[in-house]
Amino acid sequence: MSVLAKAWASYTPIERRNIGIYIAGIMFYKLGLEFFNGSITTLATDRFNAANTFTKLGAAQGINQAAQCIGAILIAPLVKKFPTRSVLSTAIILFALMTALLLIVDAATGGHFKDLETNKPRYGSWHPNLIFLVWTISGICYGMVELIRRVIPADIVGGDVSKLRRMDAVVHVFYEVAGTAGAVASSSAISRWGNNYSFFLTPVFFAIAGGIWICISILNFTSSAGVKDELDAQGLTAVVKSKKPTRNWFIGVMRGLVSFGESVWVGARLIFTNRAFVWLLPSYAIALYLHRFLENSLAPAFAKRTLTVSAWSQIIVGGSNFGELLGALSVFLLSDSVPTPLPWIRFDAVALNIVWILPAFAKIVTNDVRWAWKVAVCFVPISMGWAAGDVSLTAYIQSALTDSHFKHPTVSALGAVMAFLYATYIAVNAVLSTVLGKVIDKDFEAHNNIINSLQMVGGVHFTVACTVILASTFIPKGAFSFNPKSLGSIKGSRPTRDLQLHVVHGEEDDDVSQYEKETIVSSLRGDSSSKSAPMV
Repeated sequence: MSVLAKAWASYTPIERRNIGIYIAGIMFYKLGLEFFNGSITTLATDRFNAANTFTKLGAAQGINQAAQCIGAILIAPLVKKFPTRSVLSTAIILFALMTALLLIVDAATGGHFKDLETNKPRYGSWHPNLIFLVWTISGICYGMVELIRRVIPADIVGGDVSKLRRMDAVVHVFYEVAGTAGAVASSSAISRWGNNYSFFLTPVFFAIAGGIWICISILNFTSSAGVKDELDAQGLTAVVKSKKPTRNWFIGVMRGLVSFGESVWVGARLIFTNRAFVWLLPSYAIALYLHRFLENSLAPAFAKRTLTVSAWSQIIVGGSNFGELLGALSVFLLSDSVPTPLPWIRFDAVALNIVWILPAFAKIVTNDVRWAWKVAVCFVPISMGWAAGDVSLTAYIQSALTDSHFKHPTVSALGAVMAFLYATYIAVNAVLSTVLGKVIDKDFEAHNNIINSLQMVGGVHFTVACTVILASTFIPKGAFSFNPKSLGSIKGSRPTRDLQLHVVHGEEDDDVSQYEKETIVSSLRGDSSSKSAPMV
């Protein structure tokens, strides 16, 4: 029996029913998300002025990432009050309405589907800068959905460690299958209907997902442990640990904002004063930024300026999504053989150098879709390395803090570290995506190609990052081993690898509390699916 089949057989009939419903919904959600992201990105590259196309694209994507944080903070109080399935369904319907906003505006200002005779898009008269507003609003909704999506597994299977781990693995496989198919399909949709209407299926897919998710049974809503742990991990501790509980949504949001800010500050102190975590800054935050830049800036730039067809960027993204699927599967299947994240991170760092193929291809490509597929194949190992590193790193961070003696009245160690890393990623992504986008724009304006900028923004940029990330992997204790069995632990805490082994193999240990067992769930629930870092 295959690993996935064994995982499926371990659940009760009602759990299998709910997992099946959740998977069906998440696949429609991912399809709609890929159609929307692909369309809005290519729409931006086509509609923004050629002199600052990728400068504005980088800025818009940076704003979108920040908006996701706001969305998570806005929705957190509601997750504590209502059944998770209801909040999730409502949030996805709201997301559907927001994605339909641009369709309505374009139609109202004279836009039409792509002209099949001239093969040219027919845009409405709306100002291209409206994309900033649409991306901001959709980012808020996206952040809402992603936070709830991380909470709902505990509602479905409760606090069982092994069940949660297996459920996340199964869900992630189907999520990335839908992501790969959706990215490739969206490329065809853009070519057929134009990027101003190619995402008309997104609201439909989102509505279907919401309708499916509302059918999930309310099993463990009475127990808020899963919700509490997830909000705690996202730096929103004050939402669940306030000494003065409130039913006022606005007060809950303000507490979330304050909690997140405090978490960032405490997280910075934890990371820069602890050898066990200082290496995570380049290995996690910088690696995440590079992955986003690869998909959101380099792929669109290569498709638009080199292949001259912006829609083909989604073919490249499809290859990246497939790489993520392979990376997540690799960690799941080899978790016993590769117990720490270091081998995966080193593989990720070395794979970054494959980006040098972009300037090499740019010198010889023709206006042929086969080149997009060739680049997509090259992106597979890059994203595979990133996904494997991301999944295993998240597990390391969470397990390393499980038995920590760190104490703070309002902030958890896990939430603080994750909040700081994600805040760092947002800042780096917002600044560098805009600045490096300007480099691409100036190169195209001066030479009518982007070969030089691909060498600098792609090759040199990624090689320097490779060196920094590789160097950082030798900082933890025991890191000089090719495949270390452990990386030590925080001073004064129990070695987390030993704790993991007791829980994973079902061994009883009087020293392992139920809280510790439930917390390790997060360390074994590798989920790099959201196309964003862990939501804050």
